[in-house]
Amino acid sequence: MPIIKLTKVEQKRFLALVTCLFLAVGAWLFMALNNKYVYTAKTVLDYRNFPQKKAFHPLQSDTVDLQVEGTGWQLLFARLRIKPQSISISLEKLNNRNFVLFSEQLFNVNRQLETSQKIISVKPDTLYFDFSERRVKRVPVKLVSNLHYMPQYGVSNEIQINPSYVTISGPEQDIRNINEWNTDTLKIEKIQATTVARVAMMQNKMKNVNIFPTSVDVKLPVDEFTEKVIEVPVKVINNKEYYNVKLYPKKVKITLLVALSKYTQVNEEFIEAVVDMNEWKIFQHNELRVKLIRFPDYCKLVQSQPAKIDFIIEK
Repeated sequence: MPIIKLTKVEQKRFLALVTCLFLAVGAWLFMALNNKYVYTAKTVLDYRNFPQKKAFHPLQSDTVDLQVEGTGWQLLFARLRIKPQSISISLEKLNNRNFVLFSEQLFNVNRQLETSQKIISVKPDTLYFDFSERRVKRVPVKLVSNLHYMPQYGVSNEIQINPSYVTISGPEQDIRNINEWNTDTLKIEKIQATTVARVAMMQNKMKNVNIFPTSVDVKLPVDEFTEKVIEVPVKVINNKEYYNVKLYPKKVKITLLVALSKYTQVNEEFIEAVVDMNEWKIFQHNELRVKLIRFPDYCKLVQSQPAKIDFIIEK
């Protein structure tokens, strides 16, 4: 294949031609990208200004197509990216009707976007809703926690949640089966003193259900625990024939961990140990198991000795 040889003058002319061509293309591309174009972008709806006396169900997806006017640069680099990623829509009109028109809210919607972007229409332009009467219900708060205490430390009393109830409102069919509301997970490490924390309620995933308040105060009463041994008398239950039952021994030793602040308060009156005569009458056991049917809250059982006791029945 023949090789075209250019003189130095021709080489300079060729380079000048190529340079001018690139400059012309660059200038055309720059002007083209600066022009306005209309492109489609998807976004998620974020509802605001809920109707006060109505509970609603959207009858369409919460994702819509936006007809956006922007520059060629945006079309080239950010066609599917609307900033912010969602747009807020007011539902105030639902107090008087069952639909919302985007065309009535384009001005406010455009104020939420970057100044270089402009929404000219939305598909669909009309959002329809189904309504039911809004119900109100109070449910207890359930604390979700991941707590780790220092050795010999623990909760010494009931955990306090304030408020202990939250108010939820929404359609009857949505709140009917809600009997409690979880908090976000409370995570604390190396606890060795009474702790107070503010915990947010679990995020509400139902757009037509409202919850109040959105956070609660949690108080963890914490104390150092120590070991204590208490002798507790054993009682007989299910002795319907009124046998004269003699137990050996008559008392059991209960070893437990108790908070230092309650060490002197916890005694045998807080604990009830029993044996069940049905173990002998029905199952023919020669020994009866000791069961603790009452035990002080926030104490920790270490052991009960003996676990089984002998007995004699006198008829």
